[in-house]
Amino acid sequence: MITPWRSLGWLAAAAWLTGCQAEQTQPIAEEATDMNPDKPQAYVKIEAPEWTRDAVIYQINLRQFTAEGTLQAAREQLPRIKGLGADILWLMPIHPIGEKNRKGGLGSPYSVKDYYGVNPEFGDLDDLKAFVDTAHELGMYVILDWVANHTAWDNPLVEQHPEWYDRDWKGDFRPTPWWDWSDIIDLDYAQPELRRYMTEALKYWVREADIDGYRCDVAGFVPIDFWNQVRAELDAIKPVFMLAEWEARDLHAEAFDMSYAWSWHSTMHDIAHGRKDVTSLFVYYSHNESAWPREAMRMTFASNHDKNAWEGTQFELFGDALEATIALSVIGEGLPLIYNGQEAGNTKRLAFFEKDPIEWRPHAIGDLYQRLFAIKKAHSALWNGAHGARMILVPNTRPKQVLSFVRRDDNNKVFGVFNLSDQAQTVRFEEALFHDRYTDAFSGEPIETHREFELEMAPWSYRVLIR
Repeated sequence: MITPWRSLGWLAAAAWLTGCQAEQTQPIAEEATDMNPDKPQAYVKIEAPEWTRDAVIYQINLRQFTAEGTLQAAREQLPRIKGLGADILWLMPIHPIGEKNRKGGLGSPYSVKDYYGVNPEFGDLDDLKAFVDTAHELGMYVILDWVANHTAWDNPLVEQHPEWYDRDWKGDFRPTPWWDWSDIIDLDYAQPELRRYMTEALKYWVREADIDGYRCDVAGFVPIDFWNQVRAELDAIKPVFMLAEWEARDLHAEAFDMSYAWSWHSTMHDIAHGRKDVTSLFVYYSHNESAWPREAMRMTFASNHDKNAWEGTQFELFGDALEATIALSVIGEGLPLIYNGQEAGNTKRLAFFEKDPIEWRPHAIGDLYQRLFAIKKAHSALWNGAHGARMILVPNTRPKQVLSFVRRDDNNKVFGVFNLSDQAQTVRFEEALFHDRYTDAFSGEPIETHREFELEMAPWSYRVLIR
């Protein structure tokens, strides 16, 4: 059975065939394009903005970010975030929240009541524009969290366009199947008018507030051809950065610059709790190199709003392995994310449907992130996607406990060694690739590596050597 959105492709095909028939009466150009069917074709047909090449992303949960919970109060914190080393500011949904079937006292920001409005709890459109302007003045960029899959029950679209919504077997509006998302109802992307409405709403915020792109909630629940069209129309306004909350290669072809590295996170979580060893990471990194396009940026992280709210704090998730996990998220391949409050050593699960401000304080985790981000930016081998260098495995004598790799380009070389076990390890290395004169990125100590070189590594420790 052909789904309705696929049937739209038949209309395009018919138009194309009509055009071909007309062209058959025209002479064939002498300088015909290369028709070699075996010639490789570029898979990725979009180009990420230049400013993403060494970028770091910072997620802001406005409700909890400050005591006031407003855009104006958050704007005052932007110089601090800039000093941390972040570049891309991801604002969780800013829109008014539905009241019908609301969860908790304040509801979920992912239950959108008005795609063209600003939640009055956060401020107004002028406050958003001021936030974006300040970010731009500081050399940072702003992306909005966009919820295209569903709306609040009391979004005006429900009354104005009930035909835009999905239905259950009884013919009633329904939340996303199989999940406890009772505060929302699904949209139906078989409807062309819905697609146009959503596309225009996405374009509105780029034009009106000068935002720089979107983080798209449950992007895989929405047809890829919709996202492909959206990206083309947004890029026609200005170059944008698009992050998919999904883990799928094909989203990178024409729509998204970055997607989630959930499988990396879950593997690191299992290693931290002794359920897996280092070799389990080879699955992720092998797929990353062999199955994903070189241009794809994959978001590596120790925490975000979902993990913090529903599974545990960064300390609960990773325990003694936390610092090594954070370091690998930055030094290894991937575009690293920091969730607000991590840098303050936040030890609580932030409430999702209520006000629960972060308790801000200086903390060693913040210092670690700041140092790692500085290392990343200073060494082009560590940059994002095709701008950076591949990780090359350096075999060692403790392969189940210690991950060792080199990332190198024409400008610099980074040798990373991570003891991802709860036991001290003495490790030697088996490839000449790592041989060089380095500087320890944290201590500043000069280190020359050679055939007999070995490291004594404490549990969950790591070394980052740079040249």
